[in-house]
Parts: sequence; structure tokens; C-alpha cells
Amino acid sequence: MKRILFLGAAPSQIPPIIYAKSQGHYVITCDYLPENPGHKLADEYHNVSTTDINSVLELAQNLKIDGIVAYASDPAAPTAAYVAEKMGLPGNPYQSVLTLARKDLFRTFLKDNGFNVPKSESFYELSDASDWLSKIDVPAFIKPVDSSGSKGVTEITSKDQLEAAFNHALVFSREKKVVVEEKIVKQGYQVAGDGFILDGQLAFRCWADEHFDKLCNGLVPIGQTFPTSHADSLLQEAHKETQRLLDLLGMKTGALNFDFLFSEDGKFYFLELGPRNGGCLIPEVIRYATGIDLIKATVDAALGLKCDQVKQLPVEGFWSSYMVHSLKSGLFEEVNISKRAEKMIVEQTLYSKKGDLVNKYSGSNDTLGMMILKYPNMDEMLYMVDNMEHDICVIVDK
Repeated sequence: MKRILFLGAAPSQIPPIIYAKSQGHYVITCDYLPENPGHKLADEYHNVSTTDINSVLELAQNLKIDGIVAYASDPAAPTAAYVAEKMGLPGNPYQSVLTLARKDLFRTFLKDNGFNVPKSESFYELSDASDWLSKIDVPAFIKPVDSSGSKGVTEITSKDQLEAAFNHALVFSREKKVVVEEKIVKQGYQVAGDGFILDGQLAFRCWADEHFDKLCNGLVPIGQTFPTSHADSLLQEAHKETQRLLDLLGMKTGALNFDFLFSEDGKFYFLELGPRNGGCLIPEVIRYATGIDLIKATVDAALGLKCDQVKQLPVEGFWSSYMVHSLKSGLFEEVNISKRAEKMIVEQTLYSKKGDLVNKYSGSNDTLGMMILKYPNMDEMLYMVDNMEHDICVIVDK
């Protein structure tokens, strides 16, 4: 029986816990939220923050674990790498994972190694950020260097918006450091999706168009549609640049979560490359669309087991994830679903119940539920997800 430590047990982190249990492994979970549902599935739970690397290392050593997983969690990914490195467990170099997980370190790495990169600097002080903004001008993105789920991110269109956006980003930054970055005008959709590294090679990647809700927060994803609509020539460039990055960082094994775009003149830009599985049901949709099970692969790889099932396969059909969300704050009443959408829903989970206080969608923490849908063709899929308020609508009572 293998002993495996999972960093976090939120609803989105339950799938690998379920898989590990099904394989007869001894499952240990840890985070600072005892009410998280994944803990009820574990063989034991420890109240330790997933970002406290020394405490997690001490816990892991005492428990004599065989593997460690930070599923769908940017903040916990460096901790998992640190523990794996110190204990000689399967994983990636700690400094490389930290570089990918921290926006400031990642932008510097990209610039130093000749990748296309937005003009970007990071600051502790508002005055320094203001000086930099004068050099790059607006529109610009203001982001915490170390948050996840698009929390604390603002797009500003005038310089007098900087102070409020900077202070908002600070709230979500453990480092209390903020990125100020130029906006790259993209062609088509921003690209999301997951991949998997085996023996240092990008053995699998499944990319999707990323969608945002123009009626609430246009910076927080509300769904991903598979396959992506971008041309194969552009995707080959993305694959080549990803492999170059993996080689430079010495990445060897495990999941990747992508966010990138192509500029109007066709240049490839990394936005983020998370050293972990994606949230938003991305691995689950990929399993439907390709048959490749990245949840299984993540657990197996963490234990040093073979992942021979991971290989490049095309998407069959047209699939999306969808984050159920509210366009305004209030008391949750119900979700209205059209007859058209009802026929396309493959899976759905709702976290909220009647009378719960819900917030206008401004970050992944405001998600009220999740769905997976299958569509008859790409055109209908793209139109529906871009205008989903006509088919899936949250009703709230103020």
C-alpha cells in the first residue's frame, strides 16, 4: 500500500483522491480548512497550510509518504516540489516549479530566455508601479504575483485606476507584490487546457478556447471549449516553445495547465504555465474528449508508476466545461436551464442551495457549480458558451 499526501481537499481536488482510494493507496490530506469535503474521503487529515513548506515537509517525513500531489493548486505546487526534492520522491525541481508558479519570476525567466513576453514588472510599492505604468501606458493588467483562479486581477484603461487596482491585488498576494503588465491584443480566443510531461517531453497536450463573461467580470474564465479553433500551424509553435521552456527548466514529469495567446501578428505568448492540473473540470472534459485520464496519470506519476496510457490523441466531438455563476449578488433562488442546454449537459454539480448568499462573479471562488456539455458542432458550441446567459441563468433574490 502506497502512502500519498494530497495538498488540499476542496471540491475541485476530490477526483484524484477518489482515484487513489480506488487503487488501494493510503490517502492523507492536509490544508487549513477542516470542512473541505475531500478530508472525509481520506484515511487521515492534518490541519497544516499547503503553503507552509517546512511544516508540510516535517509532516511528510513523519508520515513516511511515497508521493505528494498538489492537484489544481498553484499555491501548493511549489510546496509539493520542495517536499519531493527533499525526500527524493518523483517530482520536478523546486526552483523551476516556483518560477512557473510566481508571475514575477516567470516573466523574468521568459524575458531572459528570449520568449515573447509582455512588458511587465512587479512592485511592492504603488509609487514604483505608477512610474512603470507611465512607460507602458494603458490598457494594462494589474495582478498579484502569486494568486490563482484570476483572483485580484484588474484591467485598467486609465492611469487614475491604478491605485484601486494595485490595492485590490495586494489583498490576494501572500508576497504583497503586484504585477503591472501591458495588454497584448490577441487574435481569436485565449487558449487554455492541460498537458502532461513524461521523461522531460511534452507527451500530451489538449488545448481549448477560453471563454469569459462580458456581462460580469471579463477576466475570470467561465468555460473552456474543446478543441481549440486556432490553426494547427500556430499550435505547433506553441508546442515547440513549451518544449523549449521545459528543457530550460529541467521539468521531468507531471501535469501542466496552460494559458497562452497569439498576438494579432501571430506571435505566441505564454500568459501562465501552471505546474499542476487545471481546475474548471479541464481534466474531466479531456477524459471525455480524448480518453486520456490525466487524473490517473497525476497520481501514478507522483508514486513513480508508469504512465504508458498518456499519448497524444485528438479530440473527438465538441465539449466544454462551464462554471455556473451569478451576474449579480443576492440570495440564490435557482438555475434556469433551457431545453437546448438540458440535452447537452453530460455532468453537473451545484454547490449552492436556495437561500444561500452568492456573489457577482469576480473570481473562481464565486463559482456556484460546474457542468460538462457536449455540442453537435463547433459553431453552436462557441456561440452558446459566449452567450450562455440565454441558456443557463442563475436567478437571485436581492
